[in-house]
Amino acid sequence: MVDYTTPVTTAFEMQRTTIEQSQKALEQSVSFQKNVNSAVIDSLDTQESAQRRGVELQQTALHSYLDALATTVPGVSSTVEQIRETVDEQYDFLLENHAEAFDNVESELAETADTYDEMTEEYLAAVNEQIDMLVEAHEELETQSVEAAEQFGEQLEEVQEQVEEIQAQVEEVQAEAADAVDVEA
Repeated sequence: MVDYTTPVTTAFEMQRTTIEQSQKALEQSVSFQKNVNSAVIDSLDTQESAQRRGVELQQTALHSYLDALATTVPGVSSTVEQIRETVDEQYDFLLENHAEAFDNVESELAETADTYDEMTEEYLAAVNEQIDMLVEAHEELETQSVEAAEQFGEQLEEVQEQVEEIQAQVEEVQAEAADAVDVEA
């Protein structure tokens, strides 16, 4: 007996494997995006610190320039001090706003990442539920297809047996006819 169901079950298994791999790929891409979001948020402190150091270095360089100016140009010490105080006030204001801006960006990114995480969890749950229903329907279709293939195989074998019986009868009739022709001759 020929097994007509093997190609059918193999095709269905391959389809299910593809569905499962697609599902895992989706989950991994969502997980990757979550990791990227976390990395961006975690890197903000480093970025803020580096930028703050850059601003502080500019302030120090400007102080050095003002110090050099005060020592090389006579009579500008009081003016240089006023400039230094104004510069320091501006840098303090800049650094304060800088820290506040980074705090705002970090909190907004964290909130956005949390919202993204919630939405993707709901999305993945819905997709997984639909995939479970798809796999269930797919398995049912496989069962029906295997049964149909088995029935087809059985019917084909019955037809083949009938054809063989008819061929045997035809050969028998031909043999009898040939014997009858030989007897008359």
